[in-house]
Amino acid sequence: MAAKVEIYTWRTCPFCIRAKSLLTSKGVDFIEYSIDGDEDARDKMAQRANGKRSLPQIFINDRHVGGCDDIHALDRQGKLNELLAS
Repeated sequence: MAAKVEIYTWRTCPFCIRAKSLLTSKGVDFIEYSIDGDEDARDKMAQRANGKRSLPQIFINDRHVGGCDDIHALDRQGKLNELLAS
């Protein structure tokens, strides 16, 4: 069974685009919440993301894994594939 991957983004955010590109390159289906300018949605995201308001914010199986740099670091460490397989 594939992991449930969710990502909060802004459409023109370069870090969001980079994070989605990594997930796409791995063949991962993800749920994208494009919250451009929606402060209510951003507040809800921040509640899930331990107060973080920067974008993107990524969740795998409802676990907050962080943003673009975090997901790329997990990939470099060989840990991202483990999370995605769970």
